[in-house]
Amino acid sequence: MSDMGLVVVGAGGRMGQMLIRTIHGMDGVRLAAAIERTGSPYLGRDAGEVAGIGTIDVSIGDDPLTAFAQADGVLDFTAPAATVEFSGYAAQARIVHVIGTTGFSAEEEAAISAAARHATVVKSGNMSLGVNLLAVLVRQATQALADDFDIEVVEMHHRHKVDAPSGTALLLGQAAAEGRGVKLEDVSVRARDGHTGQRETGKIGFASLRGGSVVGEHSVILAGAGERIVLSHHAEDRVIFARGAVKAALWARERKPGLYSMLDVLGLA
Repeated sequence: MSDMGLVVVGAGGRMGQMLIRTIHGMDGVRLAAAIERTGSPYLGRDAGEVAGIGTIDVSIGDDPLTAFAQADGVLDFTAPAATVEFSGYAAQARIVHVIGTTGFSAEEEAAISAAARHATVVKSGNMSLGVNLLAVLVRQATQALADDFDIEVVEMHHRHKVDAPSGTALLLGQAAAEGRGVKLEDVSVRARDGHTGQRETGKIGFASLRGGSVVGEHSVILAGAGERIVLSHHAEDRVIFARGAVKAALWARERKPGLYSMLDVLGLA
């Protein structure tokens, strides 16, 4: 089988550049196109030069529809509105759409699900093996422990992150809720301020910290009477997300259209 042609959208951003470098260094894939928004200062520049790997003869453009029509898949770590637009293009082209974007509204989630009727979509709040394994462990732990263990999800990211809680924190919270057999939206506590009263039994709390250049740190705290269990993951390099995204694309290449997660890719579902 020929190398899988992948489009990187948001090619000039931190993750976009990392994806370009990762594709360049992995077997079985090639960079088919690199896309940026109209008006971006990166338009017309060689994608390899922008990513720091030298000339690769792929210029950054702003026409995703044409690029998708000539590719096998797209890697997308952009923003919710852009991702929804790209999902429509991927559905038209009937190609793989790997989504690492977070912070979607309910309406945006529905639009992506609709696109997945025609495109093979792998969507996850985190593309790393470690985080997805952690989610499995969280689900098992909360299933095994009684309700008198309180659940708190704590995350920290760099100062530039715009959504909170992080997609990974929500992924872990969802795993905890599944372990308890409840819906996350029914038990989630996103903020505490002022006189809050006692903590309600069965709630899942979230705390979001922002600062510096932290790539991503997540902990799920299971606090019982006289003991505490902490399950954690610390991301030290964005390359783990990029590698996971490329592996997801390769896995999805032979799958039927539908909405999948990294748990499916890793065989942990």
